[in-house]
Amino acid sequence: MVGLISPGLPDRMDMFLYFLPSSPCLRNSPSPIENSSHPTTILQSYHLCFYFCGLCSAPTSIVVAAAVNQRRRYQLKKVKEISAWANVYTNRTQFRQTDIHKQKQSTALLWNDTIRGYVKNGLWDKALRMYYQMQRAGIDPDKSIFISVINACGKLANFEAGRKIHEDIIARDFESDVFVGTALTSMYAKCGYIDNAREVFDRMPKRDVVSWNAIIAGYSQSGLPHQALTLFGEMQTHGIKPSSIPVVSVLPVCAHLLALEQGYSRDGHHHEALAFFNEMQAQGIKPNLVTTVSVLSACAHLLDLKKGKQIHGYAIRNGFESDVVVGNVLADLYAKCQDVYIAHKLFERMPQQNVVSWTSLIAAYSQNDLPHEALALFIEMQLQGIKPDSVAIVSVLSVCAHLTALEQGKQIHGYALRSGFESDVVVGNALVNLYAKCKIVNAAHKLFERMHRQNVVSWNAIIAGYAQNGHSSEALAFFNEMQVQGIKPDSITIVSVLLACAHLLALEQGKQIHGYGIRRGFECDVVVGTGLLNMYAKCGNVNIAYKLFERMPKQNVVSWTAMIAGYSQNGHPHEALAFFIEMQVRKIKPNSITMASVLPACADLMALEHGKQIHGNAIRSGFESDVAVGTALVEMYARCGYIGIARQVFDKVSNRDAVSWNAMILAYGIHGHGEDALALFSQMQQRGTKPNHITFTAVLSACSHAGLVNQGWQYFESMKSDYCLAPKLEHYACLVDLLGRAGHLDEAHDIIKKMPLEPQGNVWGALLGACRIHGNIELGEQAAKHLFKLEPYNAGYYVLLSNIYAEAGRWEEVAKLRTMMKEREVKKQPGCSFIEVNREVHAFLVKDQTHPQSEKIYATLENVYGQMKKAGYVPNTNLVLHDVEEEMKENILCSHSEKLAIIFGIISTNPGTPIRIMKNLRVCSDCHNATKFISKIVGREIIVRDANRFHHFMNGFCSCGDHW
Repeated sequence: MVGLISPGLPDRMDMFLYFLPSSPCLRNSPSPIENSSHPTTILQSYHLCFYFCGLCSAPTSIVVAAAVNQRRRYQLKKVKEISAWANVYTNRTQFRQTDIHKQKQSTALLWNDTIRGYVKNGLWDKALRMYYQMQRAGIDPDKSIFISVINACGKLANFEAGRKIHEDIIARDFESDVFVGTALTSMYAKCGYIDNAREVFDRMPKRDVVSWNAIIAGYSQSGLPHQALTLFGEMQTHGIKPSSIPVVSVLPVCAHLLALEQGYSRDGHHHEALAFFNEMQAQGIKPNLVTTVSVLSACAHLLDLKKGKQIHGYAIRNGFESDVVVGNVLADLYAKCQDVYIAHKLFERMPQQNVVSWTSLIAAYSQNDLPHEALALFIEMQLQGIKPDSVAIVSVLSVCAHLTALEQGKQIHGYALRSGFESDVVVGNALVNLYAKCKIVNAAHKLFERMHRQNVVSWNAIIAGYAQNGHSSEALAFFNEMQVQGIKPDSITIVSVLLACAHLLALEQGKQIHGYGIRRGFECDVVVGTGLLNMYAKCGNVNIAYKLFERMPKQNVVSWTAMIAGYSQNGHPHEALAFFIEMQVRKIKPNSITMASVLPACADLMALEHGKQIHGNAIRSGFESDVAVGTALVEMYARCGYIGIARQVFDKVSNRDAVSWNAMILAYGIHGHGEDALALFSQMQQRGTKPNHITFTAVLSACSHAGLVNQGWQYFESMKSDYCLAPKLEHYACLVDLLGRAGHLDEAHDIIKKMPLEPQGNVWGALLGACRIHGNIELGEQAAKHLFKLEPYNAGYYVLLSNIYAEAGRWEEVAKLRTMMKEREVKKQPGCSFIEVNREVHAFLVKDQTHPQSEKIYATLENVYGQMKKAGYVPNTNLVLHDVEEEMKENILCSHSEKLAIIFGIISTNPGTPIRIMKNLRVCSDCHNATKFISKIVGREIIVRDANRFHHFMNGFCSCGDHW
């Protein structure tokens, strides 16, 4: 008998035979299994017993009982496999020994039953292995076997196995069969290869309602709801009348489409969803529990609470509310409509809460920006004895990522490992995202590499992780590798890659990504559109960014913020402020990033009143303690001259980071409060915030502005010895400036000659500026010689050397420099001063007579000028770079832009109020001296911000102590 059945039996039945003693046909046979506990041995015995029961007409219940008995005795864990084999042989109890020759001829049927049994019981890997074993045994599979193994490939999302089996199907000309074609369509869709699914579907000569349902579901699951709806319409035009099953299947498609409405502002899909719902009723199909769940899901995605409440009522009337699935989707509906309170109440009223119920509520809290509550609920879920599944793990990992709660995330990672969830691709993606958001990019990379299978979400997570953490080159490298691996980028990929291009200022690569986005139809996506305009703005192409902004079908707060930031960062503060005002006119509520982006524009313009309004908005919105907004406010007040208020805001910022500390230290420095800057630096160290390169630039700059030479030297050495930070060019520039301003010109020059880095314009420029202060022509000429090579079109350096020559009366050299500038077409930037009065910014140029109040300004200036001369003011005509009469030089000095702005402030503001002006260039020594006299004559505090620092004039003195 063994010889008869061995060649055709599955799963290596020709191995040594072991028999169960409880099988009737072998009741008197020896039982080697009594002495064996090896699972393979036991299972092979079960296989034979099932077969022999078929031969002897033994009831399969006896075999199952024997299997259970053996499971208890040998602790066999593969119960599902036993069930599969029971399923295989349940209908084969009519065999007789006289039929053995027929069995040999129909072994394919046995294989089919075996494979189908495995598939039915969820043992898909074993079904595939059985198929490969069947091929090796030389058994030719029929259509039924192909359908079973293709379904197994779909369940496993095993594209490669499915593709190879598809080749076998084509070779046997089975693809045209409607059942085989439908199975292939479903398999490719489940594996994420919807294009392959569509090709198979289109080649099918005949399609039934199941075929149509498979491709519609495939498009829906692939995030392509528009194509799904189109196919639903085509199905009806082909004469396939939708039954309750396809109608119910397409309702979630409508729900997904409706969810996209927030991004694209497209109406009409709600009516289509209702039309399908009505179609069911028109056909006399009463909406059942499944339909109710689908329609409620549509309402949830639509945020249509009114319709959802109607369906909720229907569910109550039909007794569906007590069903756990309906309860879950109802909680999801109210949560998505931002009514977490009702969602929680529904959760509490549910007679039974399963893992889905808990997971839905955790997601509800997370989606409504209540991450702490979501995390607490996850802990409560475990205390209640509910074991989290992979979906719950993903939800709570997202919460940890949002909170950057690394320690909690690590604990959940450990749980996922112990529970065997880490190999789940969705859990793996969530873990990669967690570590990336917590700035542990190396850990995210290792997790990504360990994943058995990576999908587009996996690649998106790692690319975004690198891009958002400043590793833009690595992000682009991963993007290229992703395409090499055959993974098609989606809109989320494009957004992350555009961010990387923006950080690298890689305009050409950004343009290529733009072209790819157009070809894929992503340009109309509001998120991709925002990424594009951000990339162009960061790369300096604000005009292109604005054109993209205008073409967007809908602009959201992120789009507006990107444009505001683009204008502000590219030196267009007026446009940035105008955009912010227009945004509010259009009732688009700014977020914290919007405010942090527009405040620098207010600072650039010294638009204090606008800045105060934004500050008030931030307080009302709860953003004042936000680290980014708080830091921007510190900078705004400091640059508008309110160093005291800047400190008050700084003290209110919670979770201060290095950027916040740096901003306040730098603010003290530019206001000449060097001691306060150094005290704050000590406080920063005591609070445990590690200084970085920018911190030391701010500290050295503060020492330079305050003339603290010894302290500056100490901090320069400390950054190397105590913090292992190698000084950069900006640190050497600060040190040269510090020494040069203090008159240690030779020492500053020695620093330049000995520095390990090649000195650039900022270093030589600091030395040239110091030479102008101290009138050192020889060293100034050396510095200028280097500068004219390094930055030949920077007019500032020509002007500085001209000032040195002019003060020494060397007019021939001044004329030569002027000629050199003309030959090189170097344009001197005109001096311009700004003042804000009654929320309007007024600008003045030298000898400006365009202002509506020019006549009054010049009349007041003449009066004040006379009082200044009586008080002892002597114009420094050496600063005039023209060899003209003294009276002409004096007239030129008198009409400098900062003097005109100050006089306008005197006549336009109430007596006693401070006057704040801003100049785009460094204030000249004559204007500095004149402003001291004006402050005493008019009894006002005059605050001047020039290109380098702040000057606070009061009662004839300046806060800089004439050290600038």
